[in-house]
Amino acid sequence: MIRFPRRQRVAAYAVIVRGDQILLSKLAPRVSRGELWTLPGGGLDHGEDPRDAVVREIREETGLEASVGQTARVYSAHIPGAWRDGQQVDAHALRIVYDGWVAPDAPEPHCSEEDGSTVEAAWIPIADVLSGATPVVAMVTEALADHEPFALQRVAAYALIQRGEPGEVLLTRISARGHHTGAWTLPGGGVDHGEPPAKALAREVQEECGLACEVGELLDVDDTHFSGTAPSGRFEDYHGIHLIFSASVPADAEPRVAEVDGTTDAAAWIPVADVTDGRVEVLDVVRAALAVTLRA
Repeated sequence: MIRFPRRQRVAAYAVIVRGDQILLSKLAPRVSRGELWTLPGGGLDHGEDPRDAVVREIREETGLEASVGQTARVYSAHIPGAWRDGQQVDAHALRIVYDGWVAPDAPEPHCSEEDGSTVEAAWIPIADVLSGATPVVAMVTEALADHEPFALQRVAAYALIQRGEPGEVLLTRISARGHHTGAWTLPGGGVDHGEPPAKALAREVQEECGLACEVGELLDVDDTHFSGTAPSGRFEDYHGIHLIFSASVPADAEPRVAEVDGTTDAAAWIPVADVTDGRVEVLDVVRAALAVTLRA
């Protein structure tokens, strides 16, 4: 039996998903004779933290600045007789695979390393990977099968503020930085750790509408569950828990957005009839809040 010299390599990679696409790097001809794509990443330098290594490799292979999560999966591949640097070796590859993400407004990927192991980077439809239309190394399909979106549960407080007859409701419009861009929702937002919900709500109304409000009773608890790309660019399995409070502001108060570069780009009094008739696009939490007043 031929005994090849042993070579063990530790490398770090990332699964970066955006909608129905995944970020991949194309292997150079010197690495693969045919077209073959892999996850962005590569070998760890001696003494290098794996998370630092994968961010560095993604930058070199795709030209993008990425973030990676705190946990990872490890895959092991033993390849006796593999060709490495012009000789056959008994190869053992240890691959640390993180969940990763890039900013939604990141430029198109491009390979910036010279004479490296990859020559191209691109967003590839996941369906093409799974169907085999895009040839990939086994690690890609293995990592995709194990990949789960980052689970985020968020508690937020929202205000139902109404005035006049036939009735208007104070709403805020979601900016390009938020999910459901352009839709209207109740003023409010996330409750910080240790923060009383009523205090969080008053703070959010001030930031989003420029108004001081008096927070009343808890009307209802609503929730939403969906998967999608967060403002950070990370693909998340999102569960939002919404505490809906009654609240009031002076009848002649005119809202204005006080926060800069936030998830709100407009605030206004909207006729309730426009909401119920569907003339204004709103999130479900608005309908849930208005339904409480109808039941009362």
